[in-house]
Amino acid sequence: MDDIIQIEGVSKSYKDVLVLDNVNCAFERAKIHGIVGRNGSGKTVLLKTICGFIHPDKGRVVVDGKIIGQDIDFPKNIGAIIEAPGFLPTISAYKSLEYLASLRNVVGKEVIRQAIVTVGLNPDDKKHVGKYSLGMKQRLGLAQAIMENPDILILDEPMNGLDNSGVSEMRDLFLNFKAEGKTIILVSHNSEDIKMLCDTVCEMDRGILSSVNE
Repeated sequence: MDDIIQIEGVSKSYKDVLVLDNVNCAFERAKIHGIVGRNGSGKTVLLKTICGFIHPDKGRVVVDGKIIGQDIDFPKNIGAIIEAPGFLPTISAYKSLEYLASLRNVVGKEVIRQAIVTVGLNPDDKKHVGKYSLGMKQRLGLAQAIMENPDILILDEPMNGLDNSGVSEMRDLFLNFKAEGKTIILVSHNSEDIKMLCDTVCEMDRGILSSVNE
């Protein structure tokens, strides 16, 4: 088994509230892994620890053999949508991604355009992102997550705001990413997303993560 992410004894508290309670799990490469659970159960905090945005009080997170916060601060091979994607409201989708790409300067204009096309948006559309629907912002968030061709995608409710055809498109896209060898961690309240897409499913309940037998 080739695990690309290992979470080992991870706990995290905020103001004496235990948000992650000794979480132990591993995510195998080139599979889609679902995480389900109620709002406030700790799912988003777990995703942020994988991305290096939050450091655990105890335990460690290992991504592709590197310990977060020790060997590296932020894994460069992760693309993520966590909570609502945030973009400057007064510029276009292309300009938004061009600005974000310039921070690391690893992808060029054509790659940015292709990422926008891949998620079903038009890179030549001059419409300001502030006038986008929630579903369009989700698509743009996904374009940002994939534009540097990461090995791992962390997707927190990526279907929010999408209509039925949009959901179907995203499901097909995620399965294509898996076929390309990408690893996806998917948080969704939609049981159909989990059933149709995920190779493994875990449930988060009051900070405790447990495997779900399908």
